[in-house]
Amino acid sequence: PGAQPRAPPQALEQQYSPSRWSPRLDSEAVIQAHLEATAAGTQRARAGAQTSLHVPYGDGDREKLDIYFPAEPAGAFPALVYIHGGYWQCLSKDESGFAAPPLVSQGVAVVAVGYDIAPKGHMDAMVLQVRRSLAFLVRRYSRIRGLYLCGHSAGAHLAAMVLATDWTEYGVVPDIKGAVLVSGVYDLEPILHTYVNDALNMSREVAQRNSPMLCIPSAAPMSCEVLVAVAQHDSPEFRRQSQEYGQALRAAGWSVSLLDLAGVDHFDIIEKLSEESYVLTQVGEELPSAL
Repeated sequence: PGAQPRAPPQALEQQYSPSRWSPRLDSEAVIQAHLEATAAGTQRARAGAQTSLHVPYGDGDREKLDIYFPAEPAGAFPALVYIHGGYWQCLSKDESGFAAPPLVSQGVAVVAVGYDIAPKGHMDAMVLQVRRSLAFLVRRYSRIRGLYLCGHSAGAHLAAMVLATDWTEYGVVPDIKGAVLVSGVYDLEPILHTYVNDALNMSREVAQRNSPMLCIPSAAPMSCEVLVAVAQHDSPEFRRQSQEYGQALRAAGWSVSLLDLAGVDHFDIIEKLSEESYVLTQVGEELPSAL
């Protein structure tokens, strides 16, 4: 009797190991395939688009953006800002351009954000970097009209933290029209009890301060549509987190759609953004008409 005990640590370890839940490949192979798919897709994107690579938004080594411009932008154009995953401790912007080809062909710029991953990067600093990168983008590129955030896994967490930004201290207010949050983590507390925190070294205070679930802005911007997407083969914990965060945003008056994608896992749910026919790609391609 009494309070339900917390899931034992080994159960949390498993729940927060996304590669263990893929039916396609074993744990190591699915991660390797993900690295190869995103790197190859980014090489194709760089070869086929007009780009500005390694644009510094700050002084740090990783404080850089890769920008993939639309083929023939007539005047203003929307931009999709992509924030990579990797559990805040691997991957980089250099594997983050794979979604660009179908989008630039539709008149949407794609911006891949670099940030300091752990152990060098701390959670507070990563959140700050991503926010600063958006402020820089708005100041530097006056032709961008309307920003859309897209984050995968840890990147979905960072994108959700961007939605919770008080922009007064940045001197600009980015016109964020929408966010596509894919297989994200929105409450960092369970992460404290897993191997993921070995590199992050978060205290409970840091985890709470940087949990989107705990800092949902009550004044929902009318123009911002949030899509919370989760994979059929994400773990039950990942699926629960997406559902609860989507519901919490909605309860605060945000415009939210929850999308549960069949037949994909934590990795190919985002890799398929390189495909023209994929549902999330089509969401991105509708951006110009939404402006």
